Amino acid sequence: MNQNLSPAPAAPEFSVDRRSFLRLTALAGGGFMLGFYFKSAGSLLAADAPGAAAAEFAPSSWIRIAANGAVTLYSSRPEIGQGIKTSLPMVLAEELDVDWKSVTVVSEPLDSSGTLDGAGGSTSVPTSYAKLRQLGATARAVLVEAAAQTWGVPAASCTTMNGAVFDATDNKKMLTYGELVAKAATLPVPAKAPLKDPKDFKLLGTRVPNVDNAAIATGQRLFGLDVKQPGMLYAVLEKCPVFGGSVTGANLDEVKALPGVKDVFLVNERAVNGVAIVATSTWAAFSARKQLKLQLNEGAGADHSWASFSDQARALGAKAVDADGEIFNGAAKVLEGAYSFPYISHTNLEPQNCTVHFKGDHAEVWAPTQSPQAVRSAAASALGLNGNQITLHVTRSGGGFGRRLSADYASDAAAIAKHFDVPVKLTWSREDDLHHDLYRPAGFNFLKGGIDAAGKIVAWRNFTVGFSANAGGGGGRRGGGGGGEFPGGFVPATGYQARSGAVTSLVPTGAWRAPGDCTAAWVVQSFIDELAHASGRDLVEFKLDLLATKLGNSNWNNERMIGCVKLAAEKAGWGKKLPRGQGMGIAFHFCHQGYAAHVAEVTVSPAGDLKVNRVVAAIDVGSQILNLSSAENQVEGAITDGLSAGGYQSLNLEKGRIVENNLADYPMLRIADAPEKIEVHFLKTAYDPTGLGEPAFPPLAPAVCNAIFAATGKRIRALPFSATDLKWS
Repeated sequence: MNQNLSPAPAAPEFSVDRRSFLRLTALAGGGFMLGFYFKSAGSLLAADAPGAAAAEFAPSSWIRIAANGAVTLYSSRPEIGQGIKTSLPMVLAEELDVDWKSVTVVSEPLDSSGTLDGAGGSTSVPTSYAKLRQLGATARAVLVEAAAQTWGVPAASCTTMNGAVFDATDNKKMLTYGELVAKAATLPVPAKAPLKDPKDFKLLGTRVPNVDNAAIATGQRLFGLDVKQPGMLYAVLEKCPVFGGSVTGANLDEVKALPGVKDVFLVNERAVNGVAIVATSTWAAFSARKQLKLQLNEGAGADHSWASFSDQARALGAKAVDADGEIFNGAAKVLEGAYSFPYISHTNLEPQNCTVHFKGDHAEVWAPTQSPQAVRSAAASALGLNGNQITLHVTRSGGGFGRRLSADYASDAAAIAKHFDVPVKLTWSREDDLHHDLYRPAGFNFLKGGIDAAGKIVAWRNFTVGFSANAGGGGGRRGGGGGGEFPGGFVPATGYQARSGAVTSLVPTGAWRAPGDCTAAWVVQSFIDELAHASGRDLVEFKLDLLATKLGNSNWNNERMIGCVKLAAEKAGWGKKLPRGQGMGIAFHFCHQGYAAHVAEVTVSPAGDLKVNRVVAAIDVGSQILNLSSAENQVEGAITDGLSAGGYQSLNLEKGRIVENNLADYPMLRIADAPEKIEVHFLKTAYDPTGLGEPAFPPLAPAVCNAIFAATGKRIRALPFSATDLKWS
């Protein structure tokens, strides 16, 4: 890990507002629990009255220490493969000063208050880090005070290490946390406990294995698909394959007579429509489904096709006229380029699933989700209950990438389970996942750029076309139109236009890893590369020159990005001479408060076979990496995922339907095609830590495309890479 030795930042502060407070609770049989408690808005109003007490919700982010010294740390974020169940409790353990090997980590349950946090947008670390540090430090301060009172010494003379308090003036005096919890539970909680100096961290920044590794390797029940309850039935829901269409009927009686089938019925309520098959096993339900003959109302979406969408988008692009054409008057060279990217699926390794047990006046729900509150709300709505009548068990998720921020599968499961008095598990097939996803938005970008005689960009126009049920929805951030992407936010002296159009579409879209940025970076960084080559200047020099320009309305720090670009180029050995067929490309991007620059080195054979030999990543997510193992995995995973999405994935649309059915016709990256080497370098800078799940993804595709151009002279302007013939001679 490369560290830029910037000045250490001041410890982040966490202030407890009037909706939350720290409370220490004594446990039966000894021990204590410390957590953040939350009050509802209604309770706050009641509490404003003299003498009124606000109702308390259950705690969020717990520390439990038993009388025998056992320490349990609760993870308050859903685990979707990003390692957060390990890294966030590490913050608690660091400030609490306990031996990591001696603690137990469990997921925090969602109570009726809904205080369990979600996981999405790379927000877990920036929104939790300071809070968890304060929680751990507070528990340590209470234990230190308990020891100080026991010994009759000042708390300032006490130190902690590995779950014990020591008297610095007498090394023979030592009390374990377990020996102190009974007394500590009677003490007031300090308003603000002192935090450790980061230079004294022993755990944070080290490599720590995921706490679930052993359970995953031994096949223990962790995921939604593993849920099994007594008397459980198994369901599938066959929906209309046409977007915007509906199922009006089917051969229900015929399918109901098939082996293992308990019931078959039409579901048509709220947002749930289709034929439900409920059986004694998933296999029986899937098998019976093959015999279904649906009656459909295909609706207006039946004439949708990707060919039609593309034609309409290009027609809009052809009509795009510079509203201020004189911005290109000072350009010595003017380039134009049209870029496009298709719809793609999340393709989570674990398909969507949800188990619901409806009990009349309440229900239990088991779901792999990124948004517990969304699942609880969806299930409650489908069952006609209030949210506080839902007990939600959040399982580990086999991938999320934004798909599990939505709760459509929970609505489906609840709408079926309400007809039974036993648990019902709904399982989507891979075909369901591909046909009924909330897809990454597709889009077109029509760009025009001008450079002056000195090889500097003086004008830029980006006309984006998106596909939306709202014809005025436009392309927006899908193509780099927002101020957060480069070059959005140029100072007024630089000519810049960002305009958009839209094609009406009923294809549902949603959050897909680094939403907007995942495609904006490819478009913008690829076209910057085109302008850089036209300028005849070194590509890194050209990009650093751009970054030296202060962006008027952007929310990111140029110097941090410059640091990433320089480090990536240095570690990659930028500028070395390569033979024809080999090339290096570089791209950078800022999103979700993180800075990333990638250099890709590729080989393209004369027959057009692409091999990504090496990717060098330089990442700046602030002053503290929580778990180095998880952080490296996040970046390596983003690079691999970026190569898979950019290189192979594409969904075709005909007659309002997704054409692809399964992985046989929707290829994903294979091991043989993965980068031979990935190098990850982190810059340590004087800013609060931020998330990693998304920032490392966007620069990969443009870095590879730019490297392909350097190797072959062929410019890729349509994703996936496989859509372009890369043969050269």
